[in-house]
Amino acid sequence: MKIFKKYSPKHIARYVKAFFKGRIYIQGRGAYAFEQGKLVMLSDYRTDKHRQTVAEINRCIERFSQDEAA
Repeated sequence: MKIFKKYSPKHIARYVKAFFKGRIYIQGRGAYAFEQGKLVMLSDYRTDKHRQTVAEINRCIERFSQDEAA
């Protein structure tokens, strides 16, 4: 499990995209899992803050994928 001491969406998105599957913990935000290169919420943590975090990081991952395709 990788622990991020601060919330940096681009940095976290690069990590998730590179390792493809695993778990992370973001200090002040909580625990997350990622599968197939996308961040997913754990069933224990379904709050608005978690949904926003998942959406923001997954948008960053999509942008990276689009940039690579171009």
